[in-house]
Amino acid sequence: MPAKKVELKIGDTAPDFCLPDKDNKEVCLKDFKDRYTIVYFYPKDNSPGCTTEAIGFTGILPDLQKLDATVVGISPDSPESHRKFAEKKNLKVTLLSDSEKEVLKKYGAWGLKKFRGKTYMGVIRSTFLVDPKGKIAHIWPKVSVKGHAEEVKSLLTDLQ
Repeated sequence: MPAKKVELKIGDTAPDFCLPDKDNKEVCLKDFKDRYTIVYFYPKDNSPGCTTEAIGFTGILPDLQKLDATVVGISPDSPESHRKFAEKKNLKVTLLSDSEKEVLKKYGAWGLKKFRGKTYMGVIRSTFLVDPKGKIAHIWPKVSVKGHAEEVKSLLTDLQ
């Protein structure tokens, strides 16, 4: 029986987490307190959509940093997979490994998906904007990759 789906709302405290990055160094959400944190969940390193999304966020990272924001991408892939992905695509965003899917579940980003008539459990591509006080400022529950990074930047600009 699948676990009950988590329904986070704007204004909720963002669930804290500590996960290994591409170098197996532990990174926690609390490491980014006092700044905006864009937490995005994606299915798989090196897949076309996930590559487009990561490159999109990397491309605007300097603009986001000027807005006092950082970007954290989370998938079930291993730290080694993240390292190879980051090196191959010259990614500058922080990629974290949630191999046990615990954080994915806390954020409601792990659930039933449908593809070509089949239903399976997988990563639901979604993004959360966490404000400097650790509260969820905005949620994109089902992300369309094209233009998403710019959409996030636009909302972040409006909030400031």
